[in-house]
Amino acid sequence: MDPVIQFQTAIRWQDLVDILITSYVLFRFYVLFRGTNVLRVLFALACIWFAQRIATSAGFIVSGWISQGIVAAAALIIIVVFRNEIRAVLQTQNIKAILWQLPRRQTTTPLEVIAESAFEMSRRRIGALIVVPGKEDLEELVQHGISWQGTVSKEMIISIFWPDNPVHDGAAVIRGSRVQEVGCILPLSKRDDLPSSYGTRHRAALGLVESSDAMVVIVSEESRAVSIARKGRISQVANKDRLEQLLRTHTGIRLKAKPGFMNEGLEFALAGILSVLIVTGIWFSITRGQDILETFDVPVEYVNRASQLEIMDTSTTSVQLRLSGSRSIIGAIRPDQLRVVIDLSQAVDGKNNIPINNDNLTLPPGVILNDVNPHIIEVAMDVLIEKEIPVQADWIGLLNPALILTEAVITPEKINFIGGRNLLDSIRTIYTEKIPVDRITRSEEITVSLDFNPAKLKISSGDKSKVAVRFTVTSRLPP
Repeated sequence: MDPVIQFQTAIRWQDLVDILITSYVLFRFYVLFRGTNVLRVLFALACIWFAQRIATSAGFIVSGWISQGIVAAAALIIIVVFRNEIRAVLQTQNIKAILWQLPRRQTTTPLEVIAESAFEMSRRRIGALIVVPGKEDLEELVQHGISWQGTVSKEMIISIFWPDNPVHDGAAVIRGSRVQEVGCILPLSKRDDLPSSYGTRHRAALGLVESSDAMVVIVSEESRAVSIARKGRISQVANKDRLEQLLRTHTGIRLKAKPGFMNEGLEFALAGILSVLIVTGIWFSITRGQDILETFDVPVEYVNRASQLEIMDTSTTSVQLRLSGSRSIIGAIRPDQLRVVIDLSQAVDGKNNIPINNDNLTLPPGVILNDVNPHIIEVAMDVLIEKEIPVQADWIGLLNPALILTEAVITPEKINFIGGRNLLDSIRTIYTEKIPVDRITRSEEITVSLDFNPAKLKISSGDKSKVAVRFTVTSRLPP
């Protein structure tokens, strides 16, 4: 029960939203690419990634490093190798279908009509090429087709390949219950080991199936043979029932549609549940696996200070946060992800003791706060006022015994300061920087700076931070 309790107490609402969104993205990815080679390859990569996590946890450095490299390189390989399948899915779906719609039940292709038409054309010595696409896009392979969009029927197919029809020499593409295109040109196979009995139709069919997952039905007008081309091979079909069976295997259409539809709904439900479980497991392994403890020094920020109040002093300028989490998350923390923000909207004149807790801390996801030091920050606030303070010279050292300091005049005599009321009430005089009298040899005027803390006091805009000290000395008369 300990991992379950830890999960329930540590998970935040942001983590729940993160898991749900990521699970939905994974589920949509399955819905869009199910049945394609992309999904199969990604499943293999997920297994490799899982093995890499195990290898890393077990301390297998080389195995983990190799697995990590394979997963990283595979992202680019998938985009390059399976670009046609990815593009086919994105092009044939609108935004609404990509984001939330489940795929509609596809119109069943009338396979028995295709099989019956093929053998009827064989009997009449009519040549034909019928393309039945798979999951992959054929746009780059099938060229110069004429859009037809006619409902599949025996008469329709025979009329397309009738010798007097202008498009009879090309291929017809059938998807669902419609003939999508006719008069299509297929790529010719470049193999030189084909039998001499194979004509142009056979080479065209092979050229297409060598580059895609489509199936092509070939009817030879010379030999009256009916053949199919699939996966780079041509095989002759003996009868109509056998052709219909091969077409069903290729398209995945079952004899009974209703159970299949129910199974499809169950499949999506299981895929959704599995997506949540997978993402939750990944989240838990990343955020709770191999926890480490580390201390961070975070500067304190003050916000919402009242305009009439000023921060005069604080007990500390930074806070130490002891954080725990997985090694990958703790190691990836940036300084801008950790913040200690003190809200001064309720602060009053004088000393304010403000506790440090989760309300004034900002932490990245997957990080747990174990301890904070100090637990309380003392902030001294004061009301800003302006006060005129006399200036006095700060003499140091001993004057030459032969001289007498008869007069010292400071200009200006008073300076306006802006600062906290309590601080200014306690100050009666502002001194200059120390003036060494042992260096005085004659009467003169010097410029010296004022000695004050600029962090707590500011000089009014009309005054300067330096004053002129004019002093007069005379020679002491001998006794």
